[in-house]
Amino acid sequence: MKKKLGLAFGCLWLAAPLLLAQTPAPAPAAPPAPPGLAEDKAAQAAAPSSLLDSALFYQLLVGELTLQDGEPAEGFALMLDAARKTRDAQLYQRASDIALQSRSGNSALQAAQAWAKDQPTSREANRYVLQILIALNRIAETAAPLQTEIKLAPETERIAVLTSLPRIYARVEDKKLASSVVEEALGAYLTNPASASAAWTTVGRMRLAAADNAGALEAAKRGLAAPKLADSHSEGPLMVALELMDPKLPEAESLVRKYLENNPKAVPEIRMGYARALLDAQRYAEAGAQLQMVTREKPDYPEAWLVLGSLQLQESQLAAAQTSLERYVALAQSQAPQEESTRGLAQAYLSLSQLAEKRKDYAAAENWLNKIENASVLAMAQTRRASILASQGKLEQGRQLIRQLPEKEPADARMKLNAEVSLLREFKQYPLARDLLAQALIKTPDEPELLYDQAMVVEKLGSLEEMERLLRQVIKLKPDYHHAYNALGYSLADRSVRLPEAKALIQKAVEFAPADPFIKDSLGWVEFRMGNKAEAVQIFEAAYKAKPDAEIAAHFGEVLWSMGQRERAVSIWKEARLINPDNETLLETLKRLRVKL
Repeated sequence: MKKKLGLAFGCLWLAAPLLLAQTPAPAPAAPPAPPGLAEDKAAQAAAPSSLLDSALFYQLLVGELTLQDGEPAEGFALMLDAARKTRDAQLYQRASDIALQSRSGNSALQAAQAWAKDQPTSREANRYVLQILIALNRIAETAAPLQTEIKLAPETERIAVLTSLPRIYARVEDKKLASSVVEEALGAYLTNPASASAAWTTVGRMRLAAADNAGALEAAKRGLAAPKLADSHSEGPLMVALELMDPKLPEAESLVRKYLENNPKAVPEIRMGYARALLDAQRYAEAGAQLQMVTREKPDYPEAWLVLGSLQLQESQLAAAQTSLERYVALAQSQAPQEESTRGLAQAYLSLSQLAEKRKDYAAAENWLNKIENASVLAMAQTRRASILASQGKLEQGRQLIRQLPEKEPADARMKLNAEVSLLREFKQYPLARDLLAQALIKTPDEPELLYDQAMVVEKLGSLEEMERLLRQVIKLKPDYHHAYNALGYSLADRSVRLPEAKALIQKAVEFAPADPFIKDSLGWVEFRMGNKAEAVQIFEAAYKAKPDAEIAAHFGEVLWSMGQRERAVSIWKEARLINPDNETLLETLKRLRVKL
């Protein structure tokens, strides 16, 4: 200890400015007290003139130097003792931070709780207690400091505090306990018109995190029905309902639809959220309708144009897609640059490049790609360049572009493989794609996605037994991989073999993805092959409405043609030709049935 004392005195002049910063500045000389207050002034004179006397000054210095010598426990003890003597917030915080930095959670909690006890109205002290308890996973003990945090928040900040709670508890292990604690802490805020909507939104999100979907839906309903002030909004509960949208929970979508019907001029974020949920459910036509409404109601809302343009491109509505994407670019460029708009512009440029490539305007396609500045999508831009080269008969050069992409993370190698395989499949180089996938499968022979991709490639090469073997291997490795059930079932149905088995496989795929229009297409096709034409028509009606796709149209038209509804069949095939005139299934169907459009 002698060495430390010598060092402490030697460094005293260095540490003095830092420590004195915690000493209150001397007060200016006061005027003489009125005669009636003489006794009060005398009593106050007994209080210490400074919190930092020489002994405490020395104690703080030794505490800091002890920390530098690698003895955090002793440094913490000295700092906490000084904090208790002075009741100084900075010293309490310093003691807590010392313990946190040395990974001593219990000591940090001890300091924070002492701080909160000394200064019960300090939000900072209470926050330290709350955050440390959560970090220690002592969730049940967070109820009191959580209630205090809400109570201490100014009225103008209380809603923000309520809505932040799901983030605060996001990493806890026991999600159900956290949900229960938060719900109990909210108490009266669930019925207060000023906070009810936000409070029920928080309850809903906590229940969502705890996998209590039914409870989350109930919270959304109560949030929407709760009493509100005139200027209150219900967006929070609606966003919870949007996250719950699922065919197994139809009431969630009913809440959203009812709200939008009653509030046709709802904030665009709500309608955009609904459109995204519909896209996730592969209900493309309905999603497009919602996006069109947003662009009509708020034509200067950039995101709607970007999503609409991307959907129109996917639906082969090329002219409409061009207009929507260029509208997005104009709006985004007129705003102050932000990370989100930079990413959005990169996506728009990629899509516009793809549109130019479809028109065989390769110079324009390259110009759009050259506008991309966002580093996170440069790999996608390079992949697009590879496609442009392949379109000009320079497939190998395109492959080299993809192979030259850097691999900064393990996932990058897989991304490059997928991009090269997609390029080869797009340009019908199936033997090359098969060989490339075979090399990858040597390293990871049990990867379901690679096996599925290989199955799709060998099917194009006519190796149907190999395709079936690979798909069954995928199903064994990943029983919920619905694409494998659908692909195998469709292959059997298309060849009119083992039709009961084909139907069972496709129905299994439907269980996993009931809204997928391509799986519905497979189900309609197997029903047609089994002679159930009326049932097939109903299925195709729904599938084609959800996704006006050339392949679905080819199958739908053939069923109608076989039933004598030839005029309608031709009309649907003409629509399909506008969507994708090069679709193989459509061309094969028209050739086989000897139909000229």
